[in-house]
Amino acid sequence: MIQVENLVKRYGNHTAVDHLSFTVEKGQIYGFLGPNGAGKSTTMNMMTGYIAASSGTVTINGYDILKEPIKAKQCIGYLPEIPPLYTDMTVREYLMFVAELKKIPKKERTEHVEEIVNKIQLNEVENRLIKNLSKGYKQRVGLAQALIGYPEVIILDEPMVGLDPKQIIEMRDLIKGLAKEHTVILSSHILSEVSVVCDHIMIISEGKLVASGSPEELQKMMRVKVELEVTVLGDKVQAEEVLKAMGQIETYIFEQSEEANGIKIRIISKDNIDIRKELSVALSGAGLPILSMNRVEKTLEDIFLELTDTQAEENEDIINDEQEDTDDDSNL
Repeated sequence: MIQVENLVKRYGNHTAVDHLSFTVEKGQIYGFLGPNGAGKSTTMNMMTGYIAASSGTVTINGYDILKEPIKAKQCIGYLPEIPPLYTDMTVREYLMFVAELKKIPKKERTEHVEEIVNKIQLNEVENRLIKNLSKGYKQRVGLAQALIGYPEVIILDEPMVGLDPKQIIEMRDLIKGLAKEHTVILSSHILSEVSVVCDHIMIISEGKLVASGSPEELQKMMRVKVELEVTVLGDKVQAEEVLKAMGQIETYIFEQSEEANGIKIRIISKDNIDIRKELSVALSGAGLPILSMNRVEKTLEDIFLELTDTQAEENEDIINDEQEDTDDDSNL
């Protein structure tokens, strides 16, 4: 459906998008996840033809966005971070105007707009001026204009920014509903949006793709060690003797427990072995009752922070190395 190959965007000496490549398959919800300034909006603007790439290609349904822009853009509905609304129009007037711009046949426009008004649940406000609508309804109107013409691909840039919790839930439901008939791509820096809505996640940092996969695949990829958090009643010295005697344990750390007379231990096993059964038997046999035992796994937030921090550190090292080389040259 969408093929992005070696996409680059430079602004002077700054590289906003750095040789980005990925493929978007039909009928799924894809999420661009990354911190502010990671290159998400720039990538989407290039994918939709709003700005030209410095190099690389974007192919939409077989059409190159630069070589065949009209055919490629006919396959795309786009909601920018700031919706392109004419606020002195009513909702219906605006959507009819967009339908005309997208060359929907005149005899079909009224019915087409009516379908989308019903789909996006704008019936209550369709005759109100857009400038008098709440932020949530303005976002819905922006989503409705992206749907005009029923394009195969819907691209949404930060669709939930500025919405209250109720509006966010409503927007999530609308986006999930779109996936039944469209391929959806959305960008966000809010982890909860992406993990709840998207089937596939691409994490971008410093303009580079640092990870790609389903939420489950990303968690599996980053699960390097199996970690247990155990709270027992008893003596710390006695607990440490039990842990030392177990050959499957790589490291352990004692922490402050909230339980009276409790000992909290964080344990990492060797070779990703699940040692919960053996550990329970060993601790109970030593007279150390177990109050709780939890398997600790990396959340999407942990993965996001680890990957983006690592990328930022690598880029900083490169910049420092280049600066040192420049300083050395200047001293020659």
